[in-house]
Amino acid sequence: MKLGKRFSSLLLTGTLITSLPITTMAKGPEKKIIDYVALGDSLAAGITPDGKFIGDYGYPHYLANRFEQSQYTVGYDNFGYPGKTSTELLSDIQNNEFVKKKIKEAEFITLDIGSNDLLPLFKSGRFDLFPDTIGVVTINLNSILKEIDQLNPNVKVYVMGYYNPFPYITNLQPLIKQLLVTLNGNIESQALLHGDTYVPTEDIISKHYEEYLPNQANVHLSLEGYQIVAKEIWKAIDKSKN
Repeated sequence: MKLGKRFSSLLLTGTLITSLPITTMAKGPEKKIIDYVALGDSLAAGITPDGKFIGDYGYPHYLANRFEQSQYTVGYDNFGYPGKTSTELLSDIQNNEFVKKKIKEAEFITLDIGSNDLLPLFKSGRFDLFPDTIGVVTINLNSILKEIDQLNPNVKVYVMGYYNPFPYITNLQPLIKQLLVTLNGNIESQALLHGDTYVPTEDIISKHYEEYLPNQANVHLSLEGYQIVAKEIWKAIDKSKN
């Protein structure tokens, strides 16, 4: 008799368990699937302070990791390339079908562009050409963001401002800082014009040049520098979710 009651009890328990909704027994919330596209120059690509190209080194890599740590499953495409100019990026978005396809699929895009339009002028000493060149960058950035809007009106775009790449050239600091203010001001204006988010990096990098820009002869960030840029972008993304 006791055995019969025990069997009946086990049978009832088993029936209750199998009748429970599957979500009740799940271990945790299902991860949200998103697509993230990185566009830009060598900072997106991840060039090291000694000029080497190492995959998964730039700030987009750390940002993709942050998405994964925050319960996202990420489809990640990085189109950053060393030396890319604003004209070349605009051409990619207008003519490269694979790039266009990925932009259409994306929920998040990060973008940094313009430095390679200007860096040759530093090398040649043609400081007189900076105003016109910044104008070209601004026009191209406007077209880039417009193309992204047309391809994917719902994507969230985060446009990175530049840090001072030459903090160790003391005699040119007034000129460099003024050019940086103008460039970043134009980048921010274009981002806001298109309803996108501007993410400044100048102040955060300037706090620790020795750590974030350890090679005085190279404009690229250290691993820690790329991580701090990714952190700043993530803060902007996290803020926009609230």
